[in-house]
Amino acid sequence: MLRAHPSLLRELVERCETLRRRVASRGNAETWRQFQDASYTLCVVTGTRQLDTALYVARQQLADAMRREQPLRH
Repeated sequence: MLRAHPSLLRELVERCETLRRRVASRGNAETWRQFQDASYTLCVVTGTRQLDTALYVARQQLADAMRREQPLRH
């Protein structure tokens, strides 16, 4: 299975969360469009169809990437 690079995942998760907060507080049409675009992109790269699932999968993939980069030391 192909996976997105961790830096892309991190960027998309942060963007979705930031835009979600903006839409909730003072959302305008442009902010809503940006949120929809970021959500769609995150769903595509995680192979999911809903934002909450995409965020969960992205966080799991980021955690896996961190474990691979920093092996446990004895």
